[in-house]
Amino acid sequence: MGGELAGKNRVWWLLGALSGVMGLIVLDETVVGTALPTIRSDLSMTTVGSHWVVNAYLLTFTCFVAAAGRLSDRLGHKQVFLIGASLFALASLGAGLTPGGTGLIIARGLQGIGAALLFPTSIAMVTASFPLEKRGKAFGIQTTVGAVFMSSGPLVGGLFSQVISWRAVFLINVPIVAGIVLLVIALWQDPPVKDEKEATDPPFDVKGFITLLFGLVALTIFLMQGTDWGWINPLSLMMLVAGLGLLAGFYIYEFYNSQPLIELDLLTIRPFAGGVLSFFSFQFNKIVIFVFVAMFLQEKVGLSPINSGLLLMIGILPTLGTSLIAGKLADKYGSRPPLLFGFTLNGLAVLAIAFLSYIETYWVFLPLIIWGATLPFCAIPARRTLMSAVPKTKLGQASGVNLTVQMVGGTIGIALCGSIIASTGAYWLAFLLTSVLILTTTLVINALIEVEDTA
Repeated sequence: MGGELAGKNRVWWLLGALSGVMGLIVLDETVVGTALPTIRSDLSMTTVGSHWVVNAYLLTFTCFVAAAGRLSDRLGHKQVFLIGASLFALASLGAGLTPGGTGLIIARGLQGIGAALLFPTSIAMVTASFPLEKRGKAFGIQTTVGAVFMSSGPLVGGLFSQVISWRAVFLINVPIVAGIVLLVIALWQDPPVKDEKEATDPPFDVKGFITLLFGLVALTIFLMQGTDWGWINPLSLMMLVAGLGLLAGFYIYEFYNSQPLIELDLLTIRPFAGGVLSFFSFQFNKIVIFVFVAMFLQEKVGLSPINSGLLLMIGILPTLGTSLIAGKLADKYGSRPPLLFGFTLNGLAVLAIAFLSYIETYWVFLPLIIWGATLPFCAIPARRTLMSAVPKTKLGQASGVNLTVQMVGGTIGIALCGSIIASTGAYWLAFLLTSVLILTTTLVINALIEVEDTA
């Protein structure tokens, strides 16, 4: 590509392509919720089976994102990006063409692996392409694009599933990814490589990765399948014991390992631990509301996929404006005040959603507006405090720990609340549990994030 693409605007075109990838990754978290009732009906899936369509993506994303950053550093950003993009596109094609629910779940799991490879790699590529004085602007653009995709997800899912087909939700990814890949191939320039880099790279922690993978899979299976199998069924209990045992073993092994997959000893830093736990609750909250409010509006209130998606999008739109406000307040007053404000108001909004879903009314969209407006207050100050609490040499690992714990929150949220809904049919109970978690997080923030965390 010549002209502007090859000139001084090259990095900005590259940023556009990498921002599109980030947008697709978060879109595939939120777009499925409004399409899920249609998917379940069309493929004759059980309630629990349909929830796996969401959680297969989250689970594999969670497990593989910890390894993806290391692989990107070892194999090269462009190579890992192309592998991730190809897998994401092929899995999207498979999800759109699958004849049955099992095939869709498998395709969604592969999609999650592709997304896990793309997410940290695209961040690393932006970091490598922009000088320090322009990175803030670049990441701001990338985050804004992601927020636009995220907020449009419910409406896109409802529109496609009602007007075209739910399969279009996945098939649309294929041409978009193809275009992005062509741009990246044309525009990416490998940064200079130091000769000593290979010698100083730590070995990949295979044992830690396998332990984390099987531990999360076993625990998630217990939480999601307990409704069908029975909570005290020997197989269910075996999954519970295996999951908790493997995750405990992972923590101990990583804590004392000199070259761990994830440096969990960072959690001994109180402000860092407070920020990471905030993101656990944030992701739990975000996924539960996106997925199950969309399903509630269709199954209990009787709205169409388009109308349910539209109401959800209305609730999320304020996020685009309050993101800037949250960041400025965190810089001015420190992270603690906006975090306490955000989680308290957000938790009360989810409590109101729980009450309104109990009486089965579409008026849930009113507290949903408050919920969406306060989301940035729960995320931006938390990222600020956790990244400021660690040494500069640990920033990459800090981001990896945070992202892994954050995605675990979403995985547990879908598994736990999905089981509640599948066994009781009570959406309000799942929302009530979510509100309790959010409000409890304010106590964690109050205890771990100090007042001295000021600008």
